[in-house]
Amino acid sequence: MKNKILIVGGQGYIGQVLLPFFADKKYLVTSLDNLIYNQKKKKLDKKLKSNLVDLDFRKRNLIFNLIKNNDIIIFLAGLVGDPITKKYPVLSKKINRFGIINFIKILKKFNEKHFIFISTCSNYGIIKKNLKANENHKLFPLSRYANDKVQIEKYIQKNLFKTKNFSTILRFATAFGYSERMRYDLTVNEFVKTLFFKKKLEVYDQDTFRPYCHVKDFANIILKVIKSKKSKVNNQIFNCGDNRHNYSKLSIAKKISKYFKNPKIEYRDLPSQDRRNYQVNFNKLNKILNYKCKFNLDFGIKEIIYYLKKNKDHKNKKLGNYKVNILK
Repeated sequence: MKNKILIVGGQGYIGQVLLPFFADKKYLVTSLDNLIYNQKKKKLDKKLKSNLVDLDFRKRNLIFNLIKNNDIIIFLAGLVGDPITKKYPVLSKKINRFGIINFIKILKKFNEKHFIFISTCSNYGIIKKNLKANENHKLFPLSRYANDKVQIEKYIQKNLFKTKNFSTILRFATAFGYSERMRYDLTVNEFVKTLFFKKKLEVYDQDTFRPYCHVKDFANIILKVIKSKKSKVNNQIFNCGDNRHNYSKLSIAKKISKYFKNPKIEYRDLPSQDRRNYQVNFNKLNKILNYKCKFNLDFGIKEIIYYLKKNKDHKNKKLGNYKVNILK
C-alpha cells in the first residue's frame, strides 16, 4: 500500500496540480485548505482517492489527527507572493510565520513523518550578474513573503534537521503553467494573458532575471523526493528548477510575442518596486535526484493560450492572489 499524503494548501495554484498527480499514482491524498482566496473547492474524479478537508491549518487541536493519519506532509499553504503579503502584513505574519511554526511544533512529535516544506528562490533576492546561487549562497530576502520563508527555513534547520525528524526543504523557482486554480498574477501567465486579449503589455525592469519552472515539473520533483532514499533527501535543501530556465523579463516577453500577431509591448524605463534580480544553480537537483525539467517555457505558453481560447471569459476575471478572506 502506498503512503498517505497530506497536502497543506491543496486547493491552491500548485496544490491543484499535485492533488490529481498523486491521486492518479494511487496515493491516498488529503487536501487541507481553508479556501482563503475565495476559490471554489475542486473535487477529483470519483475514481481517484482523495479527501478534501476545509480547515485552517492553525487549528492545533484539529491538525493533530491529520498529521497522525498521514505519512508525508507537503506544506504549500499561506499567503503566497509579495503583493498579497504586502497588502495584508498583519495577517501574513500570523499565517506565514507564527502559524507555520505552530504547525511544525505539532509535526515534530511525529518523527517518522516526511515533512516537505515548499520555500522559494526569492530568498536569494539580488545576486551579482552572471552568478548563479546554489543552496549554500547567502540569502537576501527583499520582501515580507521571502523573509518569512527564510525564518521558517531557519526554524526547520534548528528544530527538525538537528533531530530525528525527517524533513526536506524545496526552494521553488517562479511557477508558470496551467492549473485548475489558475493564477494570472505570475509573470509568464500574466504576459500570455495580456497579449492574448490584445492588451498592451507593459514590462518593467526588463533586464532583471529569475528562474522559472512549470507546475508539472514541481509535481515530478516532489515525487522524486518522496521516492528517494531517506539518506539522499533528509535534512536537505534543493533549489527546484532548471539551469536552462533562468530568464530575464525581456527574454520572456520576446519569446511570448512570437505567438501573437503585432503584439503590443512597451518597455518602461521607470523601475518597479520589485528589486529582485537573481539567477539560480540547480545542479544539486540534477546530481542528487537525477532530475532535469521536462516542460519548457514554450510548452507553458502554448498550454496557456490553448486554455484561454476555451475560457475567453477570463478576459475580465482577476484570477490570482489578489485578496483574501480576512481571518483572525
